[in-house]
Amino acid sequence: MAFGAMSAKIVYAAAELGVPDALAGGERTSAALAEELGAHPPSLRRLLRALAGLGVVDQTGPDSFELAAVAEPLRSGAPDSVHALITMLCGPENWASWGELVASVRTGQPGWNLAHGLSWVDYYEGHPERSANFNRAMSEHTRAAGPGILAAAELSRFGTLIDVGGGDGTLIAPALRDNPGLRGGILDLPACLEDARATLEAAGVADRCRLFAGDFFDAVPAGADAYLLKQVLHDWDDQPAKAILRSVRGAMPSRSTLLLAERLLPDEASPADAPVLLVDVLMLVVTGGRERTEAEFAALLAEAGFEPARFSEPLPPYGYRVIEATPI
Repeated sequence: MAFGAMSAKIVYAAAELGVPDALAGGERTSAALAEELGAHPPSLRRLLRALAGLGVVDQTGPDSFELAAVAEPLRSGAPDSVHALITMLCGPENWASWGELVASVRTGQPGWNLAHGLSWVDYYEGHPERSANFNRAMSEHTRAAGPGILAAAELSRFGTLIDVGGGDGTLIAPALRDNPGLRGGILDLPACLEDARATLEAAGVADRCRLFAGDFFDAVPAGADAYLLKQVLHDWDDQPAKAILRSVRGAMPSRSTLLLAERLLPDEASPADAPVLLVDVLMLVVTGGRERTEAEFAALLAEAGFEPARFSEPLPPYGYRVIEATPI
């Protein structure tokens, strides 16, 4: 377990240096890679051998390497790329936050705030390049999780849908594409919407989706049949999470439906629950948010003016649930 952190950093270094992209064309020597990537040849060879030990690359000769099939998603241009997700999760801003885990447990303060002197939201507002990488990472994760979430949400029963915190449109674009009678909108901060128009146009649905630049704490577009929030509430502790839900509730007609896509914590933890339990500590360290049990979600929704209607079964590949609620 302790060496897992080292493995993560080795994979991060490969992605950050551009090793997977450089190996996309086939077998290369470490010297040729070092020249292309601007790296120290002996040190890069040591990294490549460690990557071979992890199964990320295959060593095909004394000093020749090629990308292993399992590592194709590490390429920045791969259709199923996780390049931004890896460089965000294991990059310097996140890594510094994990260095404050003990302080977070002692004080309840996010490690990010302790490491950087400001919240993750304020940090990204002041670092546009890192913010862009974060947004790409969220899109990569949503691309993989989206099909299961959209199927469980049963969107064909609605005429209009607002994706609250929907970023670049990675989730709502296929929803609109697969439901020709559906019209939509995305609410997010201006910087998060920068690539949304291109995403919607690529899916052929730009004419059926409006972009709303704004803050979901302040106001949410009113009057839609359904409001979808994917992995929004877990970024926030209970009081701000309730504020978000109340903002959405204020925009909803009585007939409208709330759809949350979130993971559920178990009532009693076991090794099978490790993924969501680790994400829960990630939220402690980075955002000050949290994952929640089914009972905790039900209580949160009730306090914000909602009645839970159903919790879906866990959805592949990450175990999200679609939580459906209606206004009380």
